[in-house]
Amino acid sequence: MQHDYKNLTATYDVLGIGSAIVDILALVEDEFLIREALDKGGMCLIDAKRANELYESLGQCTECSGGSVANSLAAIASLGGKSAFIGRVHEDALGKIFTHDMRSVGVDYTTAPAKHGKPTARCMVCVTPDAQRTMATYIGASCELNTTDIDAQKIADSSIIYVEAYLWDLPEAKDAIRQAFAEAKKAGRKIAFTLSDSWCVDRHRADFLDFIAECVDVLFANEHEICALFETDDLELALEKITPLVDVTAVTLGERGSIVLQDQQRNDIPAQNISKLIDSTGAGDLFAAGFLYGITQGWSLYESAALGNSCAAEIIQQLGARPQRPLNKLVA
Repeated sequence: MQHDYKNLTATYDVLGIGSAIVDILALVEDEFLIREALDKGGMCLIDAKRANELYESLGQCTECSGGSVANSLAAIASLGGKSAFIGRVHEDALGKIFTHDMRSVGVDYTTAPAKHGKPTARCMVCVTPDAQRTMATYIGASCELNTTDIDAQKIADSSIIYVEAYLWDLPEAKDAIRQAFAEAKKAGRKIAFTLSDSWCVDRHRADFLDFIAECVDVLFANEHEICALFETDDLELALEKITPLVDVTAVTLGERGSIVLQDQQRNDIPAQNISKLIDSTGAGDLFAAGFLYGITQGWSLYESAALGNSCAAEIIQQLGARPQRPLNKLVA
């Protein structure tokens, strides 16, 4: 089946719109999660006071720029692609770290930082010995993303616009996303969307189903998220239901690899072998990066998903969701 996601006239392969977050990563024991009342493997939203308390209790940490879509864009740049990002930080220390990190890896990031209001978002990522990550996120300045941040020219200059479902929790950001999609459709650009989290799907299921059918060209999900979308435990049933709604669906299955659907064509792509699982943070983000890079270069869906699997395998063998060595070696 042919697809047309390669645009020879575009300045950027992918323009991402998402939460601008600094990840604060720490290795913890299961007892820490119990003591802090954190749901293992999940993501919860916290306020500034709780964020400061949790930070103090974590002990030794590693800080680096994060955010689901931002991670994907950094990986696309590492693969050799052209990427840009729209997301809001505050003009504070963490905001400067985020901005520096994005630009240093080659992502075009020019969203003006907020001079007033909430501080830069941060996510406490607690990694247990079994490599499961549990996240507590203070959304901070990222929730102040609004329609004035949407750059219509950058949208027109991009092959694909990529957005994360997490933004649906933020009314102003949701309005900004709808404006971005209207600009993308007007410019004839493709739209990619990641379901982000099964709890997020539970909060916005009806809205997501309408939005996917109306706007989305490429949908990313893991097996739990796609099943949550249709309120079923049957993966095959969920795949059957999503196929008529969207052009391309890519579903990650962890150690079982991934599935890519388009019309009646199905590709089952095996996972890449790894030496040691360190941290599952960012596996889905890196899969999306490889897949989006592939299709914007004119690769087949199978080849693109295979690269996505390789990128995911690379990231889960290190701590954190930003690659510690260039990914362009995986392209070959």
